[in-house]
Amino acid sequence: MFRRRTEESLTPAAPPAPTERVTSVLGQGIIWKGHMSGSGGVRIEGAFEGEITLRGLLVVGETGRVTCPNLRANVVIIAGAVRGDITCEKLEIRATGRVWGNVVTAAFATEEGAFLRGQIRMEEQVDIGASALPAGEPAEGEMDTIPAENEDIKNEPA
Repeated sequence: MFRRRTEESLTPAAPPAPTERVTSVLGQGIIWKGHMSGSGGVRIEGAFEGEITLRGLLVVGETGRVTCPNLRANVVIIAGAVRGDITCEKLEIRATGRVWGNVVTAAFATEEGAFLRGQIRMEEQVDIGASALPAGEPAEGEMDTIPAENEDIKNEPA
């Protein structure tokens, strides 16, 4: 019970893999419409409406609201609200989380009080469709809202 710690127990834990940490945040009070794709970790505390295809972690915080017909990410943690179908390798719905949509996943966890209206289909492996995204490069169509030189800014796909 009161034994000495060995050197082995004093070594720090390995840092999380890049797909398991948040690198970008959509803050509370921000409303974003469009297409989000790429790799890395994203936390949404504001409102997002559109498509999400992410090679990495997606966290919808308690104040986050996502409306996405097809949300695809490696790991999805929901403490806020998501309306739309979810395809992921691992899904966790926290006690404050609310999901309206169907889920396809390989691993599922929930806390008491979580809400899910839809069907869950468990698979041994899940293809999220983000494997075709090259690391560090935007997906096709991701740059549609960035104007070319001498063009007016447009927020509509070409």
